[in-house]
Amino acid sequence: MRAVSIKKPGNSEQLEIREHTMPKIKEGDLLVHVKASAINRTDIMTRENKQLAEPYPILGVEVAGVVVENSSSSDNRLAPGTRVAGLVNHGGYAEYVAMPSNRAILIPDNMSFEAAAAIPEVFLTAYQTLYWLGELKSDETVLIHAGASGVGTAAIQLAKKMTKAQVIVTAGSNEKLELCKALGADKLINYKEEAFDQIVLDYTAQKGVDLILDFIGASYWEKNLTSLKVDGRWILIGVLGGTVVEKINLGKLLQKRITLKGTLLTPRSDDYKARLTNEFIEKVMPYFEKELIKPIVDSVFSLRDVAKAHRYMEDNKNCGKIILKVE
Repeated sequence: MRAVSIKKPGNSEQLEIREHTMPKIKEGDLLVHVKASAINRTDIMTRENKQLAEPYPILGVEVAGVVVENSSSSDNRLAPGTRVAGLVNHGGYAEYVAMPSNRAILIPDNMSFEAAAAIPEVFLTAYQTLYWLGELKSDETVLIHAGASGVGTAAIQLAKKMTKAQVIVTAGSNEKLELCKALGADKLINYKEEAFDQIVLDYTAQKGVDLILDFIGASYWEKNLTSLKVDGRWILIGVLGGTVVEKINLGKLLQKRITLKGTLLTPRSDDYKARLTNEFIEKVMPYFEKELIKPIVDSVFSLRDVAKAHRYMEDNKNCGKIILKVE
């Protein structure tokens, strides 16, 4: 089968398509014929990871496709021919992949494979950070940075449809902010032109927000502190703005009694991902089936253009998900 790995850790030019052996499935796995995968920042981090040793992994942590084989004969829900999407432990940029059956999400009949591939990583991350870690409650206010990103567009929809929260977003262009508005965001901030912390305080009558989903990290440290209310929660998902904060004043964290949590979904245990997926299926998938929430696809690249797709994400051009069409 064709699959995408790397020649060596480095930039997008190190990506290559080559022939790989078919994945072997163990008890509890599905063999899935992949129709679409998606680009995630964790794929770029893996590609650049100089600690990797050969043989280098097949990239990709989420797929949509068709079940070819189910090693658990007792689960008729996932018979061969069933359309599924879900998280995988690498291997998503390939024609076939092994997927734990307890992470399989049934694709609604009205949804394409490309749209379905835009769900697992970003919507599960958004659900995890808003509810499991962020404990977002009805009518609270959440500040979502990188609002037009994959996780951002997912988080806006979940916060509005499931919690009726007030949603403030930051993004770097009017085009991206308009997408956020269309998805339900209440307050739009162009971080390139405006000081978001002051706008947040003005919008919240100087109280601040209950929750921040932060993809940026170091460069937003002070402004995030200013933007949070007393007893606010701050979930760090990414570090696009750097990892080192100089001269931290921990007194501000203490004074506001702020809870700061860092998280990455990909390194989580198989059991954690299964529990998260199954709660997501129960509580969120009905919204997709009724088309009240939708995956946001920015663009679709063929597998042979995977390097272009990586560069497109690195250039921060996308509004929503970047999809790889595998077939």
